[in-house]
Amino acid sequence: MRDFRHVVFDLDGTLVDSLRDIGAAVNDALAQVAPGTPPLAFAEIHSFVGDGPEVLLTRSLAAACLEQRVEDVLPLYLAAYHRRMLETTAFYPGVLEALDGLRDLSLAVLTNKPGDLSRALLLGLGEAHRFALIWGGGDVPGKKPDPRGLLRLMAELDARPEETAMVGDSSVDMGAGQAAGCFTVGVTYGFDAPGVLATRPDAVLDDLRDLRSALERREDASIPRPE
Repeated sequence: MRDFRHVVFDLDGTLVDSLRDIGAAVNDALAQVAPGTPPLAFAEIHSFVGDGPEVLLTRSLAAACLEQRVEDVLPLYLAAYHRRMLETTAFYPGVLEALDGLRDLSLAVLTNKPGDLSRALLLGLGEAHRFALIWGGGDVPGKKPDPRGLLRLMAELDARPEETAMVGDSSVDMGAGQAAGCFTVGVTYGFDAPGVLATRPDAVLDDLRDLRSALERREDASIPRPE
């Protein structure tokens, strides 16, 4: 591959389908602080994911009509998620094949999920070794769409924006990639397809196995043609 050297992936909704385990942990935490609270539907929790656990719980508490403070519920959620994060979570179809096809590139993960949980998740799935860096909340300043975390990760990898692709399933991923000057690739199978499309990324994929081709098409288009 001529130009790209680095690909940075979001985690939840991009590499792994983790919604059921996230939803179960949210409902566990709500039941602990307010016994008898009806569980939220996973389809509703789906729309709350992507901006980090604090925002997830803020939205979940509001949906459950509970007035508990997020800071009181957060430790319960994190403990519940740590217990449950490998119950049903798995890579989306085609993800491992796509990663196999990018072995000559430097791969990394940047997520708004806490970094320690992200590393534990990929270790538990047996695939952490594929990534040069796995960074999340607490590892970098700000959260996506704030580009500072992505810029710091790129600096750690000695990566220039023009040789880096940011791949994600939400508007916050595309916003971070665009602000950092990266080539942005949105996937439609994850948690926020409308948000991805609204940000107009450089490429949109229904299947991550098409990522290599998308990167190569971009590089071919950048080659000066003789007049």
